[in-house]
Amino acid sequence: MKWNKCAVLGTALVLLAGCQKKEKTQTPPVVQKNIGRVDSMPFMPEPFKILDFKELALAYDSIVYDGSQTGEYWPLIWKDGTKKNFDQETFGIYTALGDTRQGPDKHQGMFHESLNTISSVLGASLVGLDKSDQNGENYVGMLKNYFNSETGWDIVMNNTCPEVALLGGGYGRDWWYDVYPNLLFYGVANFYPDQPDFEYIQRSVADRFQKADSVLAGNYHHTFFDYGALEAKDNWICHQEDAAAGHAYVLYAAYQRFGDLKYLKAAKSSIEALLSQKENRFYEILMPFGAYVAARLNAEEGTSYDYHKILDWTFNGTSVCREGWGVLLDNWNGYDVSGLVGSTIDHGGFAFLMNTYDTMWPLVPLVRYDPRYATAIGKWMLNAANASKFFYPYEMADEHQTLPDKKEVTKGVIAYEGLIKKAHLEGYSHLQAPIAIGDGPHWTPDNPEVSQFSVYGSGHVGIAGAIIEKTNVPGILKLDCLATDFYRKESFPTFLLYNPHEEGKTVKYVSKSEGKVDLYDAIRHRVIAKGVDNDSSIAIPPKEANLIVEIPAGSPVEQRQGKFYVGDVVVAYQ
Repeated sequence: MKWNKCAVLGTALVLLAGCQKKEKTQTPPVVQKNIGRVDSMPFMPEPFKILDFKELALAYDSIVYDGSQTGEYWPLIWKDGTKKNFDQETFGIYTALGDTRQGPDKHQGMFHESLNTISSVLGASLVGLDKSDQNGENYVGMLKNYFNSETGWDIVMNNTCPEVALLGGGYGRDWWYDVYPNLLFYGVANFYPDQPDFEYIQRSVADRFQKADSVLAGNYHHTFFDYGALEAKDNWICHQEDAAAGHAYVLYAAYQRFGDLKYLKAAKSSIEALLSQKENRFYEILMPFGAYVAARLNAEEGTSYDYHKILDWTFNGTSVCREGWGVLLDNWNGYDVSGLVGSTIDHGGFAFLMNTYDTMWPLVPLVRYDPRYATAIGKWMLNAANASKFFYPYEMADEHQTLPDKKEVTKGVIAYEGLIKKAHLEGYSHLQAPIAIGDGPHWTPDNPEVSQFSVYGSGHVGIAGAIIEKTNVPGILKLDCLATDFYRKESFPTFLLYNPHEEGKTVKYVSKSEGKVDLYDAIRHRVIAKGVDNDSSIAIPPKEANLIVEIPAGSPVEQRQGKFYVGDVVVAYQ
């Protein structure tokens, strides 16, 4: 048979073109991964209302930080002149309204908790306030007094000194209380890296955590750690293996901040210690930070940690020491309380506002690094954001709160500490679930009823305020994935939008960027809107999520070594 050279050449070119076309086939969408407990949560929780958390955070700051406020139990802020650890004044804020343990005239004014003060500075900074120069005060710089140099521990702690520690708040006997203030401090330092002494404090904390992890050598089965003597300790309180997650968070943040490889090595070691656990050891708040760090390490450092069980441990309420600790999944007399964080079994369920807000901090930015969880986290956030309103006395029906006749003392910014199914305080057994309540009267015999109103828990509202934005479609939230993604590399604005409805929805999308942008969906790996200069409309399929990255208009997206780039900036991880 005689072959025509032109025909053969033409066929080859067609085949080559076909191969090239095949190579350019669009990357398939990211397959979503379920979180079992979230699957069972309602798609549209009821009664439905999303608060303006940013407005609430700004109001909290303007009122709580105002020393001229008048009224019973006000003002809430005072100056502490004891000059512990640093030769400067600091400040205190009441942990709860009317807390008799505290104030300028109690214990020289030095009993106050960093879980309250540092968190409120962080929350305010998240919603755009400069707390280093506010009405002539540098509240950021005053936080240095929680760095316990006088004890030799050289980490940030819940109190400025051990003299007042037994009044409440852990301190050298309850591990999470010693670790978590350092995460909060690192969060604040993300906004104020040039504050005097902050670099020194951050390095000292990271060095202590690195040494502690080395001493522990993978065994975190302890109640707390003496960071001065570098010794693990045990007492009557639960062993808290999820302290490893707190170590990992600080250490990886320190690596991003300073570039020292010893911090990266210790961050990995801490995560591996957490992953080595065979049972759920979720204690208070640290566990979800482990999931975030593992996701970031996988995305940025090329590790391959299978961390799904950390998310399950966070959500499923199977903790074996602090029994039942996790995320609520329930409806109490027509009130959907799913998504709130706390005990799933204590008195039928007992959720806490602080824990709910603070779990948003690591889990929303996690989606950037592992978009497989976009739908699950979007659904959980809708439930958590909706149910958070029940803690606030002006948002909860009077018959479902312990002190409806006292709500005026909250000035609209202080919430109850908890939400419970069966009242555990004397005098409230007649109330039907859900019951807005607080533990303040249990802390000391002379604490008044109003100590159920939680100043400390309410101070974390800025986390939700920075993350959550409502859209024009009820039930579809726009979640800022960069807001709490601290110490990150250069990134374009990134938002998670989840559609809980049975049908597809078109949402008005207002871009955060200046100038025109293209909207890139990091789940489906395609541009869904081009040349957007102010607002646009985007379609979200039913019960699915979009992960929108605002990239400069007309920019090509290139895939290199499993990541998607615009120039040198990662826009998506695969």
